[in-house]
Amino acid sequence: MSNSFKNRVFGCAIIKSINSNYNADFSHQPRTLPDGTVYATDKTFKYSIRNYISKNFGSEKIFYFKSLNEEMQPRDLDQTYTKHFGDFPKKEAGKDAALKVRKTILKNLLECIDIRLFGGTFASKDANISLHGSVQITHGVNRFPEGIIYSEQISSPFRNSNDKSTDSMQTTLGTQFKLREGHYVHHFSINPRNLEDLASKVYSNGVTSEDISILKEAMRSGVSFYDSSAKAGTENELLLWIQLKEDSKLVLPSFVELVSVNNDNNRTIDFTKVSAVLAKESVKSQIEKIELYYDSAVTTLINAPADATVFELN
Repeated sequence: MSNSFKNRVFGCAIIKSINSNYNADFSHQPRTLPDGTVYATDKTFKYSIRNYISKNFGSEKIFYFKSLNEEMQPRDLDQTYTKHFGDFPKKEAGKDAALKVRKTILKNLLECIDIRLFGGTFASKDANISLHGSVQITHGVNRFPEGIIYSEQISSPFRNSNDKSTDSMQTTLGTQFKLREGHYVHHFSINPRNLEDLASKVYSNGVTSEDISILKEAMRSGVSFYDSSAKAGTENELLLWIQLKEDSKLVLPSFVELVSVNNDNNRTIDFTKVSAVLAKESVKSQIEKIELYYDSAVTTLINAPADATVFELN
C-alpha cells in the first residue's frame, strides 16, 4: 500500500535571533539586502533541517551533507555516492545499458530523505540527473523594524605566526559581528507532484507521510538544535502549516511580507494580513487544516487564523 504524501502545503517558519548571527556572509557579517534589510538564505534553514534529521533520525540517509574521507578531506560527489550505496552500477552490454545505470542511481538517490524533500543535481560521469524538490523554501527576511548590526573584538590565546618579531607579546585579534535582534520569516511550499514523474520511473513512493512528519519536526526544532558560538541566541520561534485538500489547485502568496513583528515590549508577531488571506471563502474552502506551532510562554501572537489548531513548538 502506497504511503505517498499527496497534499500541497504552504506556510512559514519564523526564526528569532538575539545578539546572534543566524547567517553570515563571507565577511562574517549578517547578510543584508541593498536597502539594509537583514536576511538569511534558504540554504541555512535547509542545513539546520538536514543536521537535525542526521542527528535524530539515524536510519535516514542524508546525501547533500558534508562528510570527511579517511584523509579527513571533504568527500566529492562520487565519493559521497559510494559512501551511501557502494560502487556505481556497472554498465552492461545492450542498447538500454546506460538507462539501467541511470535508473539504478536514481532509485538509490531517492532513498535519501533530503533528496526526496529538497531535490538536487547529481552530475557524475555515470549519470546526470536533476531532481525537482517537493519542498521549496525562500530566503528568510527580518521582519523586525530594527536591524542593528554591531561588532566586537575578540582575542586569541595565540601569537600571530606571521609576526616576525621575536619579542612580540601580542596575541591575534579578531572581530565578530552580531545582529541585536531579528525575526526572520521563511516562506515555504510543498508540492509532492514535483517529484512524481521521476519517482514513478523507479517505482518509488516519492515523498511519504513519514518524510513530512520528520520535516515538520525539523522545521520546528532544527535551528534551536544547531547551537554554535556564532548562532547562540538563534532559535525556532514559530511554524505555520497550511495543508490544502488533496485535489486543491490553490496557490497562496508568500507570507514573508504579510507577517509583521512589532517593536513593543513583547515583540508581538502580527498575523493580520495572513489571516485576511486565509479567511477568503475561495481560500478557506480549499484548506484541509491549519496548524500553528509556537511557545506560548515566550511568544506573543495576535490575529492568528481563526481555524488554526495551536500546538506548543516542542
